[in-house]
Amino acid sequence: VFSNLKNFFFLFFFFLCLLSCRFGNRLFGPIWNRNSVASVVLTFKEPFGTQGRGGYFDGFGIIRDVMQNHLLQMLCLIAMEKPASTSPDDVRNEKVKVLKCIAPPNMADVVLGQYAGDPGGEGEAKLGYLDDPTVPKGSCTPTFATAVLYVQNERWDGVPFILRCGKALNERKAEVRLQFTDVPGDIFADRCQRNELVVRVQPDEAIYLKMMTKRPGVFFSPEETELDLTYKSRYKNVKLPDAYERLILDVFCGNQMHFVRSDELREAWRIFTPLLHQIEAAKRQPIPYTYGSRGPSESDDLIQRVGFRYEGTYKWVQPHTS
Repeated sequence: VFSNLKNFFFLFFFFLCLLSCRFGNRLFGPIWNRNSVASVVLTFKEPFGTQGRGGYFDGFGIIRDVMQNHLLQMLCLIAMEKPASTSPDDVRNEKVKVLKCIAPPNMADVVLGQYAGDPGGEGEAKLGYLDDPTVPKGSCTPTFATAVLYVQNERWDGVPFILRCGKALNERKAEVRLQFTDVPGDIFADRCQRNELVVRVQPDEAIYLKMMTKRPGVFFSPEETELDLTYKSRYKNVKLPDAYERLILDVFCGNQMHFVRSDELREAWRIFTPLLHQIEAAKRQPIPYTYGSRGPSESDDLIQRVGFRYEGTYKWVQPHTS
């Protein structure tokens, strides 16, 4: 139970950042809608497998373990309307309204994967999911999933919310990426890429905005860079509390803002239960992917099909902290 709570409470940082960013600045309000946002990608990646806990994990799978709770909570904070106040009930009321506008995903908008062993890897850590002796032979439980949801309301109608999570991937990362629409009337001969606002929850909490600027020099050549707020660089003498500390403090203070209310939980299961029943009834075989990879290539195909554009020309660089 505490392991699950710890995973959930990484949302504490994300929640406070989004609340301050969205509703404390005039800048983001006019563009936080379907007129300016092309897609939203919510990612939760872990670089390790089940680590001998496959028997436990096999009864749940990645959708129940991560997507239905952690990623859906992040989606609510991105999509919700401005609450009447910061009181727990006002915030949770808005989250429930978002969930009520989401229909269960179609199987065509879902990609499932299961990690296989890395032949070039060393040691037990690179074994595949089915190599775990606690996992039943021939298990169809997914360790990776990508699903596309749509919030069917006036603000977000038609904007894909892409939820992506998995184990035994190439990195540890939890983030939300809002990709904005193309600049109309482009005068730079298609050299400009889409702007993106990224809230990185872990590792190294950060908020950065991808934007186009002129490359230094005598020639006029646009390139991608970022406006960057990395917390450990900006706030060097501030200790960010870990998940357990946040959890215990909230319990002591009686603050229920970050806990899931019963009606919120019912709506979350309403969204994913039909999908889970379809997967289990069809015994759908997940797509194998190599331990330490980015996951199945079919996931990238799905993301691009629904509107996310990856140009591959930009790489976020960890800033110096000294």
